[in-house]
Amino acid sequence: MQNLGVIDGKTQLIGLFATPIRHSLSPTMHNLAFKKLGLNYAYMAFEVGNEELEDVIKGMRALNLRGFNVSMPNKTKILPYLDELADSAQLTGSVNTVVNENGRLIGHNTDGRGYTRNLKEHGFDIRGKKMTLIGSGGAATSIAMQSALEGISEISIFARNDQFYARAVENARIINEEIKQFSVKANVYPLENQEQLKKEIRSSDLLVNGTGVGMKPLEGISVIEDPTLLRPDLIVTDVIYSPLKTKLLQQAEAVGATAINGLGMMLWQGALAFEMWTGQPMPVEYIQEQMFQTTDPAQGDSPASQLELIKG
Repeated sequence: MQNLGVIDGKTQLIGLFATPIRHSLSPTMHNLAFKKLGLNYAYMAFEVGNEELEDVIKGMRALNLRGFNVSMPNKTKILPYLDELADSAQLTGSVNTVVNENGRLIGHNTDGRGYTRNLKEHGFDIRGKKMTLIGSGGAATSIAMQSALEGISEISIFARNDQFYARAVENARIINEEIKQFSVKANVYPLENQEQLKKEIRSSDLLVNGTGVGMKPLEGISVIEDPTLLRPDLIVTDVIYSPLKTKLLQQAEAVGATAINGLGMMLWQGALAFEMWTGQPMPVEYIQEQMFQTTDPAQGDSPASQLELIKG
């Protein structure tokens, strides 16, 4: 008998650990998919930061959860608490998906593949193209590595000249020295160097914001200080989906550039995790119909307004 959303003694719990987290669409997405397929799972979000993470993972291990997601700020901090890292997690040095395989917690990273799949859904092929990537955190690193694996020709990484700059340097080293499938060139520059940023964007096909700038508490701020750096033939993407249209994407649309938010990336990385946990493909078309194709301008452009439409 199919499970129709009723929790019982056989329900398997999957969690999401991050902070802030109440904006997340992942619980809605996964629970819709579970219900559609009649799978006896429930997905819940928990406000968890670095300080609580170790205890939370111990608890999840003791409860024998099938798996869970982690998001900012836990993607790198979780590494010491896992038993094994899949290739995707080893390459990026971060985890967004954990699968419990007979008591062993195995970390994966589906962000990069979710990002490139979303580009393909928008008709953009990264092979042979040049990317300017802002950021060196978990999501940005995943995007850089997966783009290199899929044949991008050049990546210019910009990161603030602080304690995180070393990660950007290491990402470029890995791409230049260890990823051999394609001949990819990776460069690193401090984000404070606006002249270099202008030069790199000018010669790029794709601009990516891989940071949290643009979402709360940095909503209304853009990683691009000078919007004249953007142009109509540039593809501008953001990993953020709350708000749906960040200031960066507003700047892109103002000059006629293609602007792509993080909803599709969230969908496709989630679909990969869903199949790891359940062994079944996520019903992506159904999720798109239920969540992402019901926007109503009169309702606003936030995920919260979309959820109200879904509930209605």
